[in-house]
Formats: sequence, structure tokens, C-alpha cells
Amino acid sequence: MSAPDSLLLLRQSIASSQPPSLSPSDSLDTASALAFPPLPPVSTTPTTIPLDTLTRFVKDNSPVDLRSLYFAWQQRDTPITDYISAAQSLGVTHLGFIERLELVTYLEGGQDDSDHITPLAPGAGVSAQPAPAAPSGASVPTKGSEILIGKVEETDPRLLEIYSFERVVANRNTMLRGVKPTDFSHVRKQAEDFITRLRTGPGNQRAHHTLPTRPGHPSTPQNPALINPRAPRSKPRPKDPIILLSPSASALLTMSNIKPFLESGQFQPPALHSSAPQLLHISRTLPEISSSPLRFIIVDSPDKFRPDYWERVVAVFTTGQAWQFKTYKWSNPMELFSKVAGFYVGWDGDLWPEGVKKWGNYLRVLEVERDRRFRDREVCEKFWETVERSMKSKGWGK
Repeated sequence: MSAPDSLLLLRQSIASSQPPSLSPSDSLDTASALAFPPLPPVSTTPTTIPLDTLTRFVKDNSPVDLRSLYFAWQQRDTPITDYISAAQSLGVTHLGFIERLELVTYLEGGQDDSDHITPLAPGAGVSAQPAPAAPSGASVPTKGSEILIGKVEETDPRLLEIYSFERVVANRNTMLRGVKPTDFSHVRKQAEDFITRLRTGPGNQRAHHTLPTRPGHPSTPQNPALINPRAPRSKPRPKDPIILLSPSASALLTMSNIKPFLESGQFQPPALHSSAPQLLHISRTLPEISSSPLRFIIVDSPDKFRPDYWERVVAVFTTGQAWQFKTYKWSNPMELFSKVAGFYVGWDGDLWPEGVKKWGNYLRVLEVERDRRFRDREVCEKFWETVERSMKSKGWGK
């Protein structure tokens, strides 16, 4: 009888609403093992597995230990930047946004496999799916599956005949949403922006969007484009350029202090434990691009990006850590910074990280002085000068 697979055992306990407990203490940094309750038919006795056990979940071609996976599941509802900061403080391996999402979906039964999970060897571990109920109440192994510890022998002809009538029962996640949950929150945001523009447009042109009851009725819209198809149409609103910050906890510029720095050149130490917004807007006039102020969007993660958003990214901040770019359109840092202006912001006189040294020919390094705040404005202007030149070279403003 083979030993239980730690990843499948964790999934089985979470799916059955009997999550494991830490042992011997309740704190993850001092506990040494996970204690699982009896989970028939997988296990009829309590099972304890060390937290440093390596699992089949892989990150960067290396297996992730059970402690890191259990912590990621505990932090499943925590914002990704706060989760990464907490993981670094605890000293466990942190997962990226997509990696953590796939792990949680797998553990809660939303999907049965993942690119990050190595398939279980035949005859080893426990089942990835709950056992189907038999008419007599006993547990019956399914065809092609192994729901018990060890290998199932399929030699009974009557059993094989029963298997031929088997069908897979899908849950609502797989039937209605596929194997991965999809976040449509960006659609709501776009709809709200569209409705706001309609209500606050010149002259509150609500009549232009009113459907007529019949031809000639007073409520017929007087849109020139409807009366005369050749009438000039209003120009579409230009798309806002995007600035991407680093989600690293060691970054000097974060969502908590980037707005006053880029708007007025005032540097404030980042707030490590406050809840920062996930999206910001700032305005800046770039004479070489437009005579009127441009509105910039600032985010620290591209997780909500559509493919066309990458054409609007005009600046990327980094702390020199390559994991930041894993979910980017261009995951190679040198390729990324050849297409988008890259910036590293550090303290004056500090040594540069190895990544910054390696990409130095592609990055613009901005140094903030520790005690002379009047120099912050100069650093801010250097940033905007670089962004303006980069945007002009890529055709913005034409």
C-alpha cells in the first residue's frame, strides 16, 4: 500500500469541508506538520504529513513544499501584493497570481489538473476525485481511476460490464464556467464608464440615445449622423496610457505613494501595512504629445489586462526581480524594456540589485536621496522627460 499523496490528501480534506490542522502548534511558522482527519475511503485513521514535504505542485521547474501550498490556500482571498509580502516575511515560497488561482481552484474541486501540477504516477497516492456512491453504500472503484490507496485490480468481468455504463458527473463550475473561473469585473467597470460619459457629455445629449416611438414623433433623435450619414462624426476619446508598478514589497514607489510623487514630485515612504487602491489616475501635460493634460492609469499588476492594453503601457517600474515579469506579455526583461521605458528607483548610494546591473543598458535608474526632499522634484521630472521621449518615438500624439 503506497503512502498518501500530500497534494491529493490536502484537496480531499478541503473538498470534504474537513481542512487539516497545524501540529504541534497553531502557528504556521512554528508548526512542523499537517494533521488530517480520517477521510474514508482514502484513510480510516488520522494522518500526519510534515510541512517540509515536497509536493507535485511545481513553480519554476521546482517542487513546492506543503507549507507554502497550505499558506497560499489560507491567503486565497488576500490581495496578491499583501500575500507576497506575508510569504516573504514567513520565508515560504510565494506563488504568482495565476499559480495561486489554479492551486485554490484545484484544491476546492473546480478543476482536476493544471500545468503546474505533475501527474500522479499510476498506482500511487489517493484519488483526485471523490468516490461515487454505490447502491449498497459501499465505495466502488471507478474505471480508469484509483480512489483507494494502492492499485485497483480490474479482473471481474461483471465489474467491467458495470464500468461500461459509467458516466462522469460534472459540477456547475465545469458545466457553466469551464475549468477555470473567469473574472468579468472589468466589463462592469467599462459599462460604468460608458454610462457616466453619456450622462456628463456636452449638453447632456440623452435625447440622442432615445429610441423613437414612430417616425416623425417628437422624441426622434436629432443626431446629424442619422439624418446625414456623411455628416462628420465626433472623434473617439484617446485611450489612456498605462504605467505599471512593481508589486514587490521592497519597491520604493508603490500604489500608496506613487500619486504625490508623479503629480507634484513629493516622495513619501511607502505604507507597508495600509490597504492601497488597485488602480489610480493622474494627469500630466506632455507638450511633445498633447497640448491638453493626458490621463495616465497606474496599476501594479497586469492580471486584468486585455491583449490590447499592452500597446498602451508606456512605463514599467522594477526592483530587479525577474518574477515580476512572469505574467507579462514580454516575460524576458530585456525584450520588455526594448519596447517599454523601464525604471528602477533606489536610494542614492545603495548598491544596485543584480537584475538591475544585468539590464542596466535597458533601464533608466532614478536615485532618491534619503534626507534632501527638495531633490525629489528633479527625479520626478527626469522620469517624465524619459516617458515623453519614449511615447513620441512610438507615435503617441500623431
